[in-house]
Amino acid sequence: MLGSNDMEAKMADKALDEQLKMAVAMAQRGDWDASHRIVQDYGHPLACWIHAVLHKIEGDAWNSRYWYARTSGRHYEDVSDPQEELRLIAQHLQDH
Repeated sequence: MLGSNDMEAKMADKALDEQLKMAVAMAQRGDWDASHRIVQDYGHPLACWIHAVLHKIEGDAWNSRYWYARTSGRHYEDVSDPQEELRLIAQHLQDH
């Protein structure tokens, strides 16, 4: 049986996942600014990964690398196409 803290943590994780899925969908539609407004509020490695890709799309390699450094092992050079990387992130969010 889950304690109240465990339940709160699960609910927070689910809310974060939904926010990140929304951010990815917005970025895939080309709404970089709306996506950025969501992910900039989170320090979670997945949020940082999306944040990094958004700056890659923007052409700001330095800022993108800054956010990749906070992703728990992902790197700017791992995927050259930002749209493909957004697809990979969306798949990752769906699988977990």
